Amino acid sequence: MLKLTARQEQILNLIKDAIANTGFPPTRAEIATELGFRSVNAAEEHLQALARKGAIQITPGISRGIRLRDICDMHNQEQSQHGDEVQMLVPHAVPVQLSLPLVGRVAAGSPILAMEHIEATYQVDPGLFSSKPDFLLKVRGMSMRDAGILDGDLLAVKKVESVKNGQIIVARLGDDVTVKRYRKTGAMIELLPENPDFTPIKVKTDDDSFALEGLAVGLLRSWT
Repeated sequence: MLKLTARQEQILNLIKDAIANTGFPPTRAEIATELGFRSVNAAEEHLQALARKGAIQITPGISRGIRLRDICDMHNQEQSQHGDEVQMLVPHAVPVQLSLPLVGRVAAGSPILAMEHIEATYQVDPGLFSSKPDFLLKVRGMSMRDAGILDGDLLAVKKVESVKNGQIIVARLGDDVTVKRYRKTGAMIELLPENPDFTPIKVKTDDDSFALEGLAVGLLRSWT
C-alpha cells in the first residue's frame, strides 16, 4: 500500500467523503478551511504530494479536477517503482470515451434531452466524473460561484430518481432549469445557491412546477 502521512490520509479521506456526499471533490479553499490551513497553497502542496504518490490525479483545466486513483492504478504505480517486479503489472485498459450530449437552452414543457436542446456532442474521459453522467448542461449565471461552478461551465449530470440533502442538482422550475444545492425538510424543498447575492428557492414537495432533472457528478471548463 502507499505510504501516506497522517495529514495526507486526512485529506484523502476528506476528498472521498466529499465525492460520496456531493458528487464533487472539494476545492482547495474548502480543504484549507476544513483543515485550518492559512492559505490554499498549503492544500495545493498536499494535493500535489498525493498526486506524486499516485493516490489521486489532478486534471489541469477542470474545476475541482481531483480524481481518486483506483486500486489497479495504484498497484501498477507501486510495482513499476521496483525494477525486478515490473513483470507483475496488471494490464490496464485504455478507457473508453463517453459520448455526451450538450444541453443548451431548454424550452418550457419539453424533455431536457429533446433533440432541439442538444447543441453538440462531446467525447470525454469517464474517469473525470464521480459516476457516469448522461449529459452535459451549459451553466448560465453565477448563483453557484462559491461551489466552483461558473457561467459557461459544462456541468456533467446523471439522471436519477432521488437525491440526498447537500447534493448539487439540476432542477426544473416551471419554465426554468436551474443548478442548486438540494435540501429537503419535511414537505419543503429548498434549492440553495452558493453565492450570497442570490436567495434560496423554496418549493413544496407536491408542487408540480418542480422536477428533478439530475445529479451533478462533475464539471468541465474551457480556459480558452
